Amino acid sequence: MRKIKFANGEFYHIYNRGTDKRAIFCDKYDFDRFLQSMAEFNSVKPIGSLFENSFRNQLGVPDAKLVNIVAYCLNPNHFHLILEQRQKDGISKFMGRLGGGYVSHFNIKYKRTGALFQGRFKAIHIDSNEYLLHLSAYVNLNNKVHRIKGESFRSSWNEYLNKNKTSLSKLNIILRQFSNSGEYKDFAESSLKDILGRKERRKEMEGLLLE
Repeated sequence: MRKIKFANGEFYHIYNRGTDKRAIFCDKYDFDRFLQSMAEFNSVKPIGSLFENSFRNQLGVPDAKLVNIVAYCLNPNHFHLILEQRQKDGISKFMGRLGGGYVSHFNIKYKRTGALFQGRFKAIHIDSNEYLLHLSAYVNLNNKVHRIKGESFRSSWNEYLNKNKTSLSKLNIILRQFSNSGEYKDFAESSLKDILGRKERRKEMEGLLLE
């Protein structure tokens, strides 16, 4: 049983990676499929498959959301999400649909069977606003943490910089605390620099202890 209890109105860092650190996104269509799933499975009412939901969307049927997506980053072999729960068991339902639907897509596409992710998704409660702000920087710019360039990742960073016409993320949760997106950009880049600096110093200290 999972130790953490999800509560409405609380924020959580959700993450997972491929089993044996394998790639879970192999091309742009895999990234697009996961992002589409994030948008469409975030619904109180079960939608069935994405194909079935395409007909429902044509009718313009509105629906309440299970979670607010605050920020995300999809890297080749792992992902990070910041979610705010909106409905009872919302995060569990959302992640169950998201993971199950994507694994089915991936296994059919690549003619494989079995688990794709390394066990159940991991979850950490974000227990302060300061933590939320700095974690948003870490998630939005996570490709820089792993030195991933080009088209080999997807993140909500451009949404925060107002470069996307549409947005998966509930941007106002973070951006309302800054004068504009430029001020948030400066904060996020400075925060990431501090995070990476601490990681590097920790590695150096661990090296000294092993000598």
